[in-house]
Amino acid sequence: MTDSQSRPFISALGLDVGRRRIGVAGCDGTGLIATGLTTIRRSSFEADVAQLRELVEQRRVQVLVVGLPYSMSGNLGFQARQVHNYARRLQKALDLPVEYMDERLTSVQAEQMMQAAKIPLSENKALVDRKAAALILQQWLDARRQNR
Repeated sequence: MTDSQSRPFISALGLDVGRRRIGVAGCDGTGLIATGLTTIRRSSFEADVAQLRELVEQRRVQVLVVGLPYSMSGNLGFQARQVHNYARRLQKALDLPVEYMDERLTSVQAEQMMQAAKIPLSENKALVDRKAAALILQQWLDARRQNR
């Protein structure tokens, strides 16, 4: 049996939840590679859930991986508590488990990647969110693989 045959199928969505937008990333079925999928412009919770539900159904998602913006000291500040509360509501609305990843520097990393690729940041904030979501999900996938 090859290594890819021994790996169970996994479908996860990585979410970078902000006040205005949600960056969304998905992974391949083997759980090796995370890729930015889309950016949801937040309006109402119901509208956010409707867009996420469509992705969940299309991709047969089994788990949501949400980035928690810890403070640099490692504490859960105001924004992290807001994201946590939002994620708990999503968990209930979509009937999916939620796992959290520390997302402290993912937006900075995403911006650096875009600068290196000479992509203007000011015009592409949605792309930063998608890339940050992919970094969050990739961290989760890597940690999951190492724990096996």
